[in-house]
Amino acid sequence: MSTLTPSLGPVLIVGTGLIGTSIALSLRRAGVEVLLDDSEPGQAIVARELGAGSLLTELDQPTIVVVSVPPRHAAETLARVSKTFPDAVITDVTSVKSAVLRDAIAMGADPSRLVGGHPMAGREVSGATAARVDLLDDRLWILTPDNASVESLSMVMQLVSTCGAYAIEMTAEEHDRAVALVSHAPQLLSSVLAGQLVEADEAYVRVAGQGLRDMTRIAASDDRLWSDILSTNAVPVADVLDSIIQSLTAARNGLLALNDGREDSQISDVLVAGVDGQRRIPGKHGGTVTSYESVAVMLADAPGELARLFAAAGDEGINTEDVRIEHILGRPSGLVEVFVSLDRGEALRDALRARGFDVRA
Repeated sequence: MSTLTPSLGPVLIVGTGLIGTSIALSLRRAGVEVLLDDSEPGQAIVARELGAGSLLTELDQPTIVVVSVPPRHAAETLARVSKTFPDAVITDVTSVKSAVLRDAIAMGADPSRLVGGHPMAGREVSGATAARVDLLDDRLWILTPDNASVESLSMVMQLVSTCGAYAIEMTAEEHDRAVALVSHAPQLLSSVLAGQLVEADEAYVRVAGQGLRDMTRIAASDDRLWSDILSTNAVPVADVLDSIIQSLTAARNGLLALNDGREDSQISDVLVAGVDGQRRIPGKHGGTVTSYESVAVMLADAPGELARLFAAAGDEGINTEDVRIEHILGRPSGLVEVFVSLDRGEALRDALRARGFDVRA
């Protein structure tokens, strides 16, 4: 975590929703003075009560302004704060960059003080009350300083590191193509899949397992915000969907061929490509993907049971790399998969059995 330097504050957060308030909380954690402003004053008051900072006054002069508003309002807001605070560096957290920055400059934002930004963090819930002080810890934060001065970029990089995140640079166009692939298209696919359940037979939905829950989790996100995001990055997302549609069409044709008794490699090709692509997703801390061993334990769905499991692993000096929980239909219990390094799986099983845990093969 970076230490505070006197040049960073005060920082003004315009828009005190999930991301804006989380940024404010992380800055306050580091001792930075934070000012809060929102078009809905009640939202800013909620953020203040959470300890995110103090409300903006007419006398305040921030050194950095962070605009955290929906994409449809971002360009106008960036231009407005650029004019209102002519000495401040301006950045944003909008998940679309090209159109927003272009329009902001056209409306009068100073390009030399404008550094586009997008922290790669979020939740399915929104609003100041959903904010977390650690939401940005160890997350990537994309910066698009297409026309910004070196000094402006340096200050925003300091902001990012103070929030506990890691800055990487892209052009605005590169950013929009990247998030279309890794964020925006997945959101649409999750929504489309979840939408298949609306008219589905209740008996079918009832047998849904963890796989469906994993794939549809982000479908619960704010539909109004996502409509806004997707409309602003429509062409890059449509390009990704074109490729997905081609692959789905190949899979469909392969299934029909198999049903007709004809040999067809298209299904196998799709599945193999999926395995290869999944392996390219960065692993822990952004490093190379590492294989782990799964240790399955049946736990009672009761307070303290999960903590007891983690404590047992910690007492044995075994690091928990990941965890997955699947609740059992109709039973007050859940199957917990604890992922550990390949050389520690059997040691964890022995330790858990010795403590009376119901370890599954």
